[in-house]
Amino acid sequence: MTAEALPGPAEPYKPGLPRPGALLRAASDAIPPSGLVLLAILSVQVGAGFAKDLFSQLPPSAVVFLRIAMGALIMGVVARPRLKGLTRVDVGLGVAFGVTLGVMNLSFYEALARLPMGIAVAIEFLGPLGVAVAASRRRLDLLWVALAGSGVVLLAPWGTAASRISWAGIGFALVAAVCWAGYILLSAAVGQRFPGTTGLSFAMIVSFLLIAPVGIGTGGADLLQPELLLIGLGVGLLSSVIPYSIELEALRRMPKQVFGILMSLEPAVAAMVGLLVLGEVLDVREWAAIGCVVVASVGATRARR
Repeated sequence: MTAEALPGPAEPYKPGLPRPGALLRAASDAIPPSGLVLLAILSVQVGAGFAKDLFSQLPPSAVVFLRIAMGALIMGVVARPRLKGLTRVDVGLGVAFGVTLGVMNLSFYEALARLPMGIAVAIEFLGPLGVAVAASRRRLDLLWVALAGSGVVLLAPWGTAASRISWAGIGFALVAAVCWAGYILLSAAVGQRFPGTTGLSFAMIVSFLLIAPVGIGTGGADLLQPELLLIGLGVGLLSSVIPYSIELEALRRMPKQVFGILMSLEPAVAAMVGLLVLGEVLDVREWAAIGCVVVASVGATRARR
């Protein structure tokens, strides 16, 4: 829709004319829930691609700071957290949630600096996969764990791959995976104690306070460049605010199991975004490893009926 098609400030809405919020809701309702999930995945990975492109101008810790700062600012305005009425346990859970969120983002961006996007996301995805099978007693789930483990073994820097994939990158991605698992568990606990999305907003502020000293220390005066601030705002929107809103709408209209299966496609989407946005070409072995993680995640999610 062009600017000419929008009503001007002085033009009042006529009776029966839909409000902008209603138009947005109608637009989202016109998209199938599976399409919303794919849009959310694409938004996250495009945001990660833009963030990685910034590594030539800023270190990963400074880029993480920009992303979390923008996300905390937006979430703080949308859902301002209130400490009134919260117990010490509530606040403690919120702080733990925020620390986990900050370490997860910092570890993932450090992994992105050392690994192709698809590979970093595939390893990080072991976190939610571990949560999916941890409480299960089905023997079949051992197959999914073995399949995902095989994928990581294929990605390890053996021989000629040593110059392309580093052990340090794999280590950072594994730390991010552990944090992602903790994020899932803590988000459920925080969601029961904080109203609405204020728990996430509280966690974003904690993450900001945690990452700020590192990000400002490594980024320095470069963080004040308008162009970098604008890109940081875009990364924050694409990686946090937009996908979170879309996922909430998708979960409202589809079973959680189907949502989980579609989210399992995230490593493959990350590899495609890495190829198209960053020119990261993966070989057959690396695509096979990503495929192992995706199939394992789909299998584990389908088993949780």
